[in-house]
Amino acid sequence: MANVNTLSSSSPQLILTLENEAMVAEIKRALKLIRGVTSVRMATISDNKEITPAMRRSINKAREEYAKGETISCHTPEEMQKYFDSL
Repeated sequence: MANVNTLSSSSPQLILTLENEAMVAEIKRALKLIRGVTSVRMATISDNKEITPAMRRSINKAREEYAKGETISCHTPEEMQKYFDSL
């Protein structure tokens, strides 16, 4: 039985880029423990590297938030876990 969540276009989304694919399962498990997380899924950009207008808007918004210091940076899985535990 599949769990299908319908998200409105205004639902906030988090985009992660990982260098090590082995971390995906661990990160997905950790994210599911956070209250308010409705869905965790993995996606990859297609081989043609085409960025859709919606992706471009998300990227630009993330860059603006980063420039304003409205982001959280975790450099190791341990730092990320410590952050999640503090919530």
